Amino acid sequence: MMALERINLHLKCAFACLVLSALIASPVAAAQKQNARAASLKIYFIDVEGGQSTLIVTPRHQSLLVDAGWAGFNGRDAKRILQAAKLAGIHRINYLFVTHYHADHVGGVPQLAARIRIDHFLDHGKDVQKGPADQKLYSAYMKVAKRKRRVVKPGYVIPLKGVKVVVVAAAGKHLRKPLAGAGQPNPYCSETKPIPIDPTENAQSSGFVLSYGKFRFVDLGDLTWNKEIALMCPRNRLGRADVFLASHHSNANANSKALVWALRPRVTIIDNARDKGGWPEAWKRIHEAPGRERIWELHYSLVGGKQDNAQPSYIANSEGVIDQGHFLELSARPDGGFTVTNSRNGFKEDYPARKLSARSITPQQTVLFEGVTGR
Repeated sequence: MMALERINLHLKCAFACLVLSALIASPVAAAQKQNARAASLKIYFIDVEGGQSTLIVTPRHQSLLVDAGWAGFNGRDAKRILQAAKLAGIHRINYLFVTHYHADHVGGVPQLAARIRIDHFLDHGKDVQKGPADQKLYSAYMKVAKRKRRVVKPGYVIPLKGVKVVVVAAAGKHLRKPLAGAGQPNPYCSETKPIPIDPTENAQSSGFVLSYGKFRFVDLGDLTWNKEIALMCPRNRLGRADVFLASHHSNANANSKALVWALRPRVTIIDNARDKGGWPEAWKRIHEAPGRERIWELHYSLVGGKQDNAQPSYIANSEGVIDQGHFLELSARPDGGFTVTNSRNGFKEDYPARKLSARSITPQQTVLFEGVTGR
């Protein structure tokens, strides 16, 4: 009997220890999960029906909004931006980065500014297009931005904490000195010949490279072909990208081999509309780029055929769906890994950090991974 009582006592003690360990571990595990979420960089690719609006929220909860979509439509695009901001848990925009002054990028700024506080406006300077409609857009933007506005130039670093965002193109000019770890000869320049000069605001687009630890994101607005060549030839001034937002909504007069093939993005995001962007010529170059793992789209494109679109799970707004506003959400980690989620169906895909052996890492890659982190 005494032996049985001792066994029961031992069992009770063991059970109590397990319960106590679980109680202690639960808050620790919860805290670890919370810290992991807090350490993520969030990027929301908002559907503004063929314009651009990209909300970036840093691990320290600062925000950078790239463009604000269209005006009109009963404030549709401003409402969609606010929805993303609410999801991200932010109540103000620290920096609004206007790539250029076309209606699908700057048109929605006044409506957005009436709904949420915007601390700073960043742009490339004067509008080069002088038509009445162009000047009306520019004047409406200036009315809300002029007192909190800064003109950026290539090399300007947006003062966000914990990440590094470097402007690499603005007002038709480009970065002269390569980013840390970049500057290697670009073998695709010989395959990329100039085309007729683009006199529009597209060629004036401001663009940047964002680095968060080893993760790198490239957004060049609507920068077009010849400006891509100037930026990337004869040497690649930007290095490689993990994620690339296709230039000019994946139009044929952008996304050259000199740019896309040299960047070697693992994932390309296309911010197109059903009947705008997603041109087959651009799709082919993006699809065939070395290092490509996946293409995600905001819309199924009717500009090309089925072969010029991603698989349905990777498209936020599927064929036949009009004006639904589904978005793509990217969560990046400082080790370079990231996850993309489709808000339409909850489908997500993870891209683990690249595993490079010590032998395969060059001195340039070491600088690229460690030198442009914002630390």
